[in-house]
Amino acid sequence: MGYELQAVIAGDELLRAVSRDVPGSRVAPLRQGLSLMPMTDEVLDAVVDGSAVGALGFWRLPGGFERLLAQWSAAGPVAYVEAEYFGGVGEQRAVVWADGKLALGPVDEPTRRRFSRVVSPISQALRRLGARRSLGEDEFEAVGLDRHRSNGDWVSSSTS
Repeated sequence: MGYELQAVIAGDELLRAVSRDVPGSRVAPLRQGLSLMPMTDEVLDAVVDGSAVGALGFWRLPGGFERLLAQWSAAGPVAYVEAEYFGGVGEQRAVVWADGKLALGPVDEPTRRRFSRVVSPISQALRRLGARRSLGEDEFEAVGLDRHRSNGDWVSSSTS
């Protein structure tokens, strides 16, 4: 079974406020006061501005969207994350904006921290958003990103 995610993650109030201006956006609640907005085709079409895609190395980050994410981050940190796994093999990328500028990344390689624990790019981003892990879990699990396995599942659990 696979796992696939492309989404914007931020504080719930912030993400609900800014997503009102994005046609077709849906916001799904996570734990610890965070929410995510899955990058559906409709959202991609609404936020692309014709700029070159791939400036930050993501698969589905629309051209020019990073400027909008930076603007949103004036009200609080905002992350853009991507993950794709199948059979335990895959990759993640994450980036965080805060105060209108890049605050983390983009990161695509896990890094080692205290006690040689591997910290995934998405967990690093979530930590920058204020997520905290408990014993035996990482930030990814702590906020509930393991609840669904695809953008479609997140859309089904979200509100407009």
